[in-house]
Amino acid sequence: MTAYHDNIAILEKLVAEHAFIIPIARHRYPDGTVNTEQFKTNWEEKMERFHKIPLWEKTPGFDDRDVLQREPYMVFLPAEVPGEVRGTIVVAHGGGFSIRTGCEGPNIALYFHKLGYNTAILSYRLKPYTRRDSIADMQRAIRILRARKEELGISDRVTVMGFSAGGMLSANCATHFDHGDPGNEDPVERQSCRPDAVVVGYGAITAVSFPRPFGMPEDFENDLCGLDMQERLYLAAEKNIRYDTPPFFIWQTLSDDGRFGMNLAKELSDAKIPYELHILEGGVHGLGLADGENDLGMDVPHITHWVTLCDEWMQMHEVK
Repeated sequence: MTAYHDNIAILEKLVAEHAFIIPIARHRYPDGTVNTEQFKTNWEEKMERFHKIPLWEKTPGFDDRDVLQREPYMVFLPAEVPGEVRGTIVVAHGGGFSIRTGCEGPNIALYFHKLGYNTAILSYRLKPYTRRDSIADMQRAIRILRARKEELGISDRVTVMGFSAGGMLSANCATHFDHGDPGNEDPVERQSCRPDAVVVGYGAITAVSFPRPFGMPEDFENDLCGLDMQERLYLAAEKNIRYDTPPFFIWQTLSDDGRFGMNLAKELSDAKIPYELHILEGGVHGLGLADGENDLGMDVPHITHWVTLCDEWMQMHEVK
């Protein structure tokens, strides 16, 4: 555990240095295309300092199609609460499955760690890998935490928390899961990948119920949410609610079109799945903690209330 405790000081230093923040003015090349290289390079350069947990000995289907991506892993931060065995939050950054937004990953993980949670920063596969590859990465992370709970000193309670694309990913893992394969030779695969709770930060995005959210281009559906209707339906969380879907905490700003949160909440309500929904006025997409430590440089105290509400909600559901 000592190595993972070292991660705390490393992350505190990097966050204090604003190391994961890339101001929005630097997001694009002069021709308007997103500078994906700087995001991936910055992420991996900073992550080299941490003690990481690989998700697989050899990731299925992983190759050299994108030399800027490493095989998926997570960075674990143990809660510093002596004598208590607590659950873990798996934090998934945003970035449209193309880039890694640090303010929605490491910064979030550190904040909730300071609230007394075990947290794990997930580095999942991006394009040109598929959304299903990303889902498999988060599912594997959940299984690993349960398989190694004794070693890590944690309970088997796992919450998934994501923002933008990471919120879409978290919602997918809360609606597509299994309870493990008891006969599998890999002890990790014997574990359930069903999360105990899910936190979706401005990520209840669908190409089925509403085709083009907040000004996305015409090819939005193909770009993020599936190449055909079968895949779009699979990736639309609201179309895959199950009787055993875990409880949801959903928050977004009004700028992201409140229908996305309300539509997901309506489907959860129909299935009698507990949920909490907050659509906050003010602010815009991508604020993370809304404390100024984001690529937009926006400090919006009203939006920051989501953190307190979420912490109270997770305690209510006993996942802390």
